[in-house]
Amino acid sequence: MASTQQIKRRIKAVTNTRQITKAMEMVAASKMRRAQENAIKTRDFYNLASQILTRLAELTDVLKHPLYRQRTIKTRLIVLISSERGLAGAYNSNLFRRFATEVMEDKKNGVTSQVIVIGKQGSRIVARLKDVEVLAAYHNFPDHPTANDIRPILDTLTEKFTKREVDSVEIIYTNYVSSINQTVELKHLLPVAFESTDISDELKEADFEPSPEAVLKNVTQRLVEAQLTQMFLESSASEHSMRMLAMKNATDNATDLIDDLTLAFNTARQASITQELAEITGGAEAIAS
Repeated sequence: MASTQQIKRRIKAVTNTRQITKAMEMVAASKMRRAQENAIKTRDFYNLASQILTRLAELTDVLKHPLYRQRTIKTRLIVLISSERGLAGAYNSNLFRRFATEVMEDKKNGVTSQVIVIGKQGSRIVARLKDVEVLAAYHNFPDHPTANDIRPILDTLTEKFTKREVDSVEIIYTNYVSSINQTVELKHLLPVAFESTDISDELKEADFEPSPEAVLKNVTQRLVEAQLTQMFLESSASEHSMRMLAMKNATDNATDLIDDLTLAFNTARQASITQELAEITGGAEAIAS
């Protein structure tokens, strides 16, 4: 059995660790609330963008727009949204597992894989993979990106697609469902794809000036930007949620370990006292005899 001094040192070390994980849990919870509000708040705009695209598809031939044109996929570009830091549970490992699956599928089908990585964790892992061309890596990306933050990525994606350097652009990100449920998803971005949704009565009666074709030409890139922004916000909310849960589990485990060590310390201390009493009693009996 370990000595009482060794157990005391372990209790102190685990207690210090628990203080750190508790502080990180509180910080993650605060960030999660803000990220959750941002993600939920912009979903209405994201849904409205889908409605507009649905309505424009009814009024004009969207396939005439260069960002809508379907091609045989020979080169696929994937945007991987990971995190800057670790200690977020299975957040990054789930993303990398899905990304590796897609790369293997591309290799099997004879498709060239290219990637743009968001986050240091993604860059660290993707750099080790073979048969993947890394076009760019963005570090220290903000939790709530602005249009200026999104624009360089969006310009790269649209330029490569319109110049036929890539035939498909997809995004791997983590969708925020709730604080305890987040799912890794693969979303198709280019050629522009959208889910047909129910159109509001106001939008059905709206007139597009000067024409639906002109509106489609001018707003398509903005609507793609809205999709991309929403995925960043969903990823941010998911990351902070998973980090909060990971730190909570670490704090709970540290508390359980401290309880076990305290019990072991009390047992060792009681054994030491009992042994000392036995030695004193034996010594007194030897003197008396």
